[in-house]
Amino acid sequence: MAKGTIYEYAILFHPKSKDNEENNAAKSELLGDVTRVVATSEQEVAILASREIPEQYLGKLEQVEIAIRPF
Repeated sequence: MAKGTIYEYAILFHPKSKDNEENNAAKSELLGDVTRVVATSEQEVAILASREIPEQYLGKLEQVEIAIRPF
């Protein structure tokens, strides 16, 4: 049996800015809380995290980022 490691992940949404000005740029937002899981690899965490992406963002996946780090 493979030994698990604790990972943290966060799901971020980076909206596209309609203006080129930094002052009017839309800010990125955190979709949910930072979550801790026990997994055997970062790929496993990515799969688990991808299942947590809210349905309204599924059509905008190019603007969604999953940030993963080992704990």
